[in-house]
Amino acid sequence: MGLNLPNKITLLRIAIIPLLMTAILLPYRWSKILAIFIFALAALSDAIDGYVARSYSQVTEFGKFADPIADKLLIASALLCFVQLGEFGGWGAPIVMVILAREFLVTGLRILAISKNIVIRASPLGKLKTLSHIGLVFVILGNSYFEWGPAGAVAKQLFIALAVFMALISGADYFYRSRRVFKWI
Repeated sequence: MGLNLPNKITLLRIAIIPLLMTAILLPYRWSKILAIFIFALAALSDAIDGYVARSYSQVTEFGKFADPIADKLLIASALLCFVQLGEFGGWGAPIVMVILAREFLVTGLRILAISKNIVIRASPLGKLKTLSHIGLVFVILGNSYFEWGPAGAVAKQLFIALAVFMALISGADYFYRSRRVFKWI
């Protein structure tokens, strides 16, 4: 059985992550615009694969599993590069740890729920969290290429705060909405 188009798009998103990381970490100006382009393409591919899967009844179990993993890998890879580059100052590791811990915990919750035949759907707060993380990556990449100066520094700090806040609030929301999962343990 071959992969359908949405699943191929998801796998492509995963496959370009090393290229994105390389473009972010290279010390050249042209590599920053390449990183913006790659990240934009990857972020857009997430919307496209979901739209195609739903519109053409091509939703698969593989897609349900791989698509959110691809999203998490994409964001995590960019954030880890930013830690290496010192984009978060001395708070890089704790900031990224909060964001990644939320992803692991919610994914673990979903796995536990599936084992109990409970489906945990994406929440509006989860979608806003994803948008805040995409925004953070774009702000940091944009500032590295366009050099926005003090306005870029302020935008980065605001998006860092928003990304951490949305990770915490959406994670808490998932656990609150899924509390019935723990009644069966």
